[in-house]
Amino acid sequence: MSEIKLYNEDCLKVMGEVADNSIDLICSDVPYLVTSRGNSGSMGGYVTSKLAMSGKIFENNSIKPSDYLPHFYRILKDKTHCYIMINNLNLQEMLNEATKVGFHFVKCLIWDKQNKICGRYYMNQFEYICLFRKGGDRPINNCGTSDILSIPIKKLKDENGNNLHDTEKPIELMKILIENSTNEGETVLDPFMGIGSCGIASKMLNRNFVGCEIDPKYFEIAKNRIEHNGNYVDNSKEDIFDF
Repeated sequence: MSEIKLYNEDCLKVMGEVADNSIDLICSDVPYLVTSRGNSGSMGGYVTSKLAMSGKIFENNSIKPSDYLPHFYRILKDKTHCYIMINNLNLQEMLNEATKVGFHFVKCLIWDKQNKICGRYYMNQFEYICLFRKGGDRPINNCGTSDILSIPIKKLKDENGNNLHDTEKPIELMKILIENSTNEGETVLDPFMGIGSCGIASKMLNRNFVGCEIDPKYFEIAKNRIEHNGNYVDNSKEDIFDF
């Protein structure tokens, strides 16, 4: 059985207490700014909030790659992978900062979301997934996997029809990345876990998981979903297990 550790805390604080060379994979949809306009944002869906108008989707997405990438590199073991989801607006900064701390840039995967979102220059249909490596070469486990991953978005809704999380990632997408870059019993870290897709995939694949989420609402949803293997169960009147 996999070991699950979840933290409703700032990931910088949590990672500061993680031992050097102790994590087998980091896989995360990191916070980043989107195009500052009112019609849509590249992080998914139509956006009309004041946050989106300033290029933000969430209150807590002002953290920069230079803040967390040194931690990523330090805590990963040698010959391990790091997957970071990013948009075109922030791609160059991510590549520059990751190289600066010591990562080897392997390649960009393309996640084809199979839906189109309005943009200034062509309609947005994909996101980049940067694959970095620490240390020596490590081939993926399933070498026949395409670098274009076509998996549709299907976001969970609340009772009012609103997204539980505006940038939720498919569990199946996370499973591909985790299965290719770890073995059973190894440990996956998602420092920005949102509502827990990476944790659910890790549990399904018998990997240990460490997840951080600073937003209390999203943390509780993630905790609930990981317990119920991807389903969100309304159990507000009963206790869910402690991690």
